Amino acid sequence: MRKSILLFSFFSVSLISCATAVEYLPYVYKIDINQGNVVDQTMIDQLRPNMTKRQVLYIMGSPMLVDYFHQNRWDYVYSTRKGGENLEQKTVSIFFENDQLKNIQGDFRPSAVPVSKPNTDAMIDVPKRDLEKTLWETTTGWLGYDGNDEEVKKEVEPAKQQMVNP
Repeated sequence: MRKSILLFSFFSVSLISCATAVEYLPYVYKIDINQGNVVDQTMIDQLRPNMTKRQVLYIMGSPMLVDYFHQNRWDYVYSTRKGGENLEQKTVSIFFENDQLKNIQGDFRPSAVPVSKPNTDAMIDVPKRDLEKTLWETTTGWLGYDGNDEEVKKEVEPAKQQMVNP
């Protein structure tokens, strides 16, 4: 009995030491681990005093923590571990008063300079559609047939009728 306990403890200690040694081996790929709400400075810069909860929800997303007893406080927690390095954690607490933003605390601070987002809208010219033409007339128009040539019209009409009445 004593021998089996000693053997079991030896194997468990050696297994644990192997697991910790694997962490420090060079050239071993370690994945990036992101958890929580992604929070960055651009999101915080868009927040303004007296914004409604709905506006803050649109900018920041759903909070990670909403305390049942403190409904006027939203907590956003974001942690990341890149390639097995040390854990980096960012927290932001947003406080409301009468459903309006009053205070922000945490690892990010709003900028003092007003934020102007660059306009990413693009203008696209859409060609005018001629709704009076049928699909057949539009297709033959692409091929250079304008519908005024009588000989071609005599050849095209039966084909056109076949397509309409199969």
